[in-house]
Amino acid sequence: MYEYLEGVITEVTPSFIVVDVNGVGYKVYSPTPFAYKEGDKAKVFIEQNFSDNNGFTLYGFQDKRGKGLFLKLLSVSGIGPKSALAIMAAEDSDSLAEAIEQGEVKYLTRFPGVGKKTASQIVLDLKGKLGDYVSQLDRTDEQDNVSPALHDALLALLALGYTKKEVERITPKLEKVDADSADQYIKKGLALLLKK
Repeated sequence: MYEYLEGVITEVTPSFIVVDVNGVGYKVYSPTPFAYKEGDKAKVFIEQNFSDNNGFTLYGFQDKRGKGLFLKLLSVSGIGPKSALAIMAAEDSDSLAEAIEQGEVKYLTRFPGVGKKTASQIVLDLKGKLGDYVSQLDRTDEQDNVSPALHDALLALLALGYTKKEVERITPKLEKVDADSADQYIKKGLALLLKK
C-alpha cells in the first residue's frame, strides 16, 4: 500500500524506530534501527503486514534493496516477518544473498529461528533469484588492484565454504603478506580464518 515514509526519526530502540510524518508517529520495525539517529530526517522504505494477533505492522528498510530482500525471504515457506527481520539483522544483504546463492545451509542455520529444514527451504526457494544482491568479488578485486595470485586465493577460500564476509575480513591482512603464489596466500588465509 505505501512505498516509503519520509519524516523525522523521533525514537530509536533495539527493534524499532518511530518516524514522525506531519505529526503522526509511525512505529516501524527495522533490522538496522541503530542506522538511524533521533532528530534526523529519513526516508524509510516500508512493507506493511497484517496478522490476527498484532493487526497492522510496519517493517522498514534503508533502501529498496533491503525491502526487496525482506519480501523474498517472506516468500519462503516457514519464514514470517519476524524471522525475516531477525535474519536480516544478523547479516548484511550481500553476505546473506551470497550464502543463499552458494547453498550454504549450515551457515543459514545460525540465524535465529532457522533450523536445517528452513535453511534448506530458503536455498531451494531463493537460489538463483538473488543476483541483484550478490556483489561480485571480481568487481571488488579489480577496484582494489589485487594481484592475480591473491585473487585466486580469495576465490579458493570461498570455494572451501568460507563466506564472503569472512574472506573480506582477512583480505587487508593478506594484501600485506609477501607471497608469490596462490598456495601461499591460501595457507596464510586459512591460518587467519582459523584464528577467529
